[in-house]
Amino acid sequence: MRKITNRKAVSPVIATVILVAVAITVSVAVSYWMSGISAQYTQFEKVEIQTGYSTRVTASPTGWNAILELKNSGSATATITTVFVNEMPLDSGSYDNSSIVDGYITTSIPDAGLTLTSGNSSYVYIYISDNFGELSSGTTVDIKLHSGNGNDYIKLIKLV
Repeated sequence: MRKITNRKAVSPVIATVILVAVAITVSVAVSYWMSGISAQYTQFEKVEIQTGYSTRVTASPTGWNAILELKNSGSATATITTVFVNEMPLDSGSYDNSSIVDGYITTSIPDAGLTLTSGNSSYVYIYISDNFGELSSGTTVDIKLHSGNGNDYIKLIKLV
């Protein structure tokens, strides 16, 4: 039998380079895996009021229609549950000409709330009666939308 005595192992420099490359590869893989897991638990709601304006209603009962265009730019579904005009909550789901009562304010948001999935847009209509408070043309009203997650989205609208 013949012995092999001249055989050499991998040099320490090459071994170090291989170990560093393996460590970096494993750390990148773990990083991608953890970011995928954390994305499931870090969804957020963000509703943007893209536009808001008012129009005058001259048919009986007279008043104003405030129109808000909403967009959910967050990663989670948002549900708008309550609308406030000048800090007063509105009746929901009664926004049609047959059910509008003079002296009241109503909104188009249904009783169950307006659900906006991520990336979607929707409109909210608010009727404000002439006989509601001390409002007149040129007055600015504070419209606040309250979500099911407890977030508030505010828009100031000038009545025309």
